[in-house]
Amino acid sequence: MRRDSIFYKLFQQSPTLLFELLTNPPKNADDYRFDSVAVKEPKFEIDGVFLPPETENPGVVYFCEVQFQKDERLYERVFAESYLYFYRNRDRFSNLHIVIIYPSRSLEQSEILPYLSQLNSPQINRIYLDELGDIRSLPVWVALMVLTTLDDQQATVQARYLLARSEQESASSNRAIIELLTTIMVYKFEDKSQREVEQMLGITLQQTRVYREIKQEGREEGREEGREEGREEGREVEARSLILRQLTRRVGELPQQVRSRVESLSLEQLENLGEALLDFTSMADLDAWLAAMLPEGTGQSGM
Repeated sequence: MRRDSIFYKLFQQSPTLLFELLTNPPKNADDYRFDSVAVKEPKFEIDGVFLPPETENPGVVYFCEVQFQKDERLYERVFAESYLYFYRNRDRFSNLHIVIIYPSRSLEQSEILPYLSQLNSPQINRIYLDELGDIRSLPVWVALMVLTTLDDQQATVQARYLLARSEQESASSNRAIIELLTTIMVYKFEDKSQREVEQMLGITLQQTRVYREIKQEGREEGREEGREEGREEGREVEARSLILRQLTRRVGELPQQVRSRVESLSLEQLENLGEALLDFTSMADLDAWLAAMLPEGTGQSGM
């Protein structure tokens, strides 16, 4: 399940969602803008950044990391990237906060001794979704985040409940909730057909933007013929750019030879790499994955 993209959609739709998780949110939470930022020398990108309004200068910047896999070097990376970006943009910001979202405590980094002072600081917030309480008592946007952590049976029941609950919202909010909820369920049940997911939710996915987007990206069966070649080329370009950015963030700057090998992968292979890289911790993991592609007839030289 591509949880990173789901949470980014949630934050893009409602940047104030992050602040609903915090005990002391900023007074101007409604004015924050969600974005990703690049830091040069060394170059890396931070995907989850909440930037204060430009009218408030300097303001407080919030960094958010969604972590659904165990990473024993997570705090090293998050603190290094966040503080370096803060240092590079010191004139723009008066303070920083770091928010790390886990599904549960079991996925937190084991060795935290070097970071006790930071972790105990009011500037660091660790959120454990399974400890937020009953999903039906939570604000609907927070409930959508918790929905990503539930097992399949629970997820189906709670998704139908949230769909019914969304009808009490304004028309625009209702549409946004339905779009994001269906995003979660389509990614969560990738092995099921469109009809099966529709039956689970009691809605028609073709009426939602997420279904149209996924169809365009080739993640659903029955891709359109005719103009598919042109669309597939566009999907490959977009997927390749995203994968290269995520790899750089995971394992560091890619040597040109490795970058060329990644760029030569097919769309299907890029999608597989997008899933696999979530478990990468070093360049060696990427090299091993690329080497494993060779028997599948990728046609790449120098692999």
